[in-house]
Amino acid sequence: MVSLSSIRTSNSLISSILPPGLVAVFVGGTSGIGEETLKRFAEHTIRPRAYIVGRSQEAADRIVAECQAINPEGQYIFRKADVSLIRGVDEVCEEIKAREQAINILFLTCGVLDLNRSKTADDLHLLAALNYYARIRFITNLLPLIQRASALRRVVTVGGGGHESRLDTSDFQALRVSSTPEKLRGPLTSLVTLGLEAVAQAAPDVSFIHDFPGSVRTKIVEGLPEELLRTLEWVPIEESGQRHLYLATSARYPPADVANAAGVPLGDGVEVMVGTTGMAGSGVYSVGVDCEAASPAVLEILRHMRERGLVQEVHRHTEGEFGRITGKE
Repeated sequence: MVSLSSIRTSNSLISSILPPGLVAVFVGGTSGIGEETLKRFAEHTIRPRAYIVGRSQEAADRIVAECQAINPEGQYIFRKADVSLIRGVDEVCEEIKAREQAINILFLTCGVLDLNRSKTADDLHLLAALNYYARIRFITNLLPLIQRASALRRVVTVGGGGHESRLDTSDFQALRVSSTPEKLRGPLTSLVTLGLEAVAQAAPDVSFIHDFPGSVRTKIVEGLPEELLRTLEWVPIEESGQRHLYLATSARYPPADVANAAGVPLGDGVEVMVGTTGMAGSGVYSVGVDCEAASPAVLEILRHMRERGLVQEVHRHTEGEFGRITGKE
């Protein structure tokens, strides 16, 4: 486990090692882990610019004011959107692309714990729409800007990293899976990780992290039974923010093409992380609450799925859904 003290030390070096003016996009940044990580980003960077994508103007006004108090030299820009819809994702991305030449960090926490198999207007399972389809759409839309960054190039999606399980290719959205958090987490986690691997094939100069944050008291857990909540070991929200800023900046998670990584961040002296292929520094990382790599058993599951061609199947399915929704190839 990466100790919290090591993480704090690494984060304290950001302002001296990474350049001023880092640009980050926080999707789901108006509450919970996204909000806390945004504040830590404001605290440890010089003249940052952060885009905050969410649904609550009231929450955004409060968060922007708090970030300005933390770092008055930063810019904090709120974009209100319903990102459960692909149209909403595309509109936000077009706005950002019109304003920015490059992005250093794309940090994704949008999600909902919906166990009722609700559908969106795009005819997607709401749970999968927010945890997978919207996030992959943000990544693919903004990837050219991330690849233009002269320093850090990083995508972090917060979900179930390290909890991958078998994926039913006839039920990518897990609509036939038992509606319990435990049953849904495995296949949807695999969908995200394999989706990242598909994107990463065309972007070896970007690093991708899919992490599990542990149990953090955020709005997303409010619907869980109280008897279950009492059994969980909680991660303090401030610690979660520190850990996620570390994931977003540490050199421990480099792109696959390190030689062309354009300024690998934070040479913090720690061993490079093992990626989802089982090789150190492979560019896509599935990590747990301890900021360490997924277990050998999970990496073996991923290897089997990769050998069966599931990365390509996930990619074809995802592109097919985007084409169906938008009417475009």
